[in-house]
Amino acid sequence: MHNMCLPVLQNLDHTVACIKVCVLQAIIFFDEQFVGDWSQEFASMLRLIAKSLCRRVPALPLNLRPCATLNSVENPQTVEALYDLCVDIQKVRKLKGWVLHQSPAYVPEVAALLRDLGASGSIIAQILAVHPEAVLCSPEQIQAQRDLWVSVCPNQRELVGVIEKFPASFFTSSSHHANQRHNIAYFKSLNLNKRIITKLMASAPQSFSRPVEQNEAMVCTLQQAYQELGGEEANMKIWLQKLLSQNPFVLLKSPDVLKQNMLFLRDKGFSTAELLHLLSKLRGFVTELNPDSMRQTLAYSQVTMGCSESELRHIILDCPAVLYYPKDILEERFAGLFRAGISMSQITETPTVLELTTQIVNYRIQRLKAFGYDVRTGSLKVLSGTKKDFEMNFGKLQLRRERPIFNPVAPLKGDD
Repeated sequence: MHNMCLPVLQNLDHTVACIKVCVLQAIIFFDEQFVGDWSQEFASMLRLIAKSLCRRVPALPLNLRPCATLNSVENPQTVEALYDLCVDIQKVRKLKGWVLHQSPAYVPEVAALLRDLGASGSIIAQILAVHPEAVLCSPEQIQAQRDLWVSVCPNQRELVGVIEKFPASFFTSSSHHANQRHNIAYFKSLNLNKRIITKLMASAPQSFSRPVEQNEAMVCTLQQAYQELGGEEANMKIWLQKLLSQNPFVLLKSPDVLKQNMLFLRDKGFSTAELLHLLSKLRGFVTELNPDSMRQTLAYSQVTMGCSESELRHIILDCPAVLYYPKDILEERFAGLFRAGISMSQITETPTVLELTTQIVNYRIQRLKAFGYDVRTGSLKVLSGTKKDFEMNFGKLQLRRERPIFNPVAPLKGDD
């Protein structure tokens, strides 16, 4: 508090106003630092006092603001409006406190738009707590964004869900609106499902903010690769939709990288059918690799597994992620599996186990061990896969253990 020194002011009214502002800052400061240790009732009282001061204290001229720096005073109208919406102010201050110092801010307008879309009060509060920058978007900006998203989102309820998960994608700069419109029109021309376009806009907004020509170049390269590798024309739209939905960031990669990687894999002995399988199975990761990294990974994997180049290709086709993971990650995962008593022959038989982190492997091994299943002697198929796959396999083991074995040749027991 020692740095909150009041300047000597000749105007008594200004002095009183400055005192009120400093009191407001003190309340905000202590609320932020100690509210976790106080009761909810006392925290609410602080907020009421702060709101009361916000209403009564007019904004001071810049040369009369009482703090050491001009940027150290929060915008009281913004703070009060967020309090009224039950936004977690402490979270905003901790993560993005700079937003509270900006002017102008459009808290009521943003809340009204979200409410009009069908968002509840709790969802609005959550969105503004996670992405408070939304309140800096003008009403014209957010209306333009609403019009864009409504053109691809099936309904307003789904749009609210998208904004809740990806607020930064919705509340974006107005300078990108033209590129967004052009990219939406382009992806619609490809006859892509609207939900796919919505997912692309939400999870990879950068691809819609840039010129449409860059996305056209990458999509054309993907389509050309698909056709050259023997993909059927009738299935290309479905293939492209699946690829883009699984890895939207593939659009941000260079077409030349894709071509170089495909040539490298062809030189390593992969057939056209196998390359198409990898391009689809890797979910676009092939555009994130480069020949040098793949060369190192292949050399390490072949030496560690003690297999031939042909055997290694089959392992990669079963588990393309082996091609993607760098050497240090593979070393860690091999070491973790060996410590658990798993043999190399088991790993090469079920290489998909390498997709799991050591922590996940250990957790699943312990669950199976508690049930009486020993991965050192059994198949690793029950261990690998997604969480859903594991739970399903684990459930099958339980059913198999609990279900009595029926012997059709055993004599039936009858009443004597």
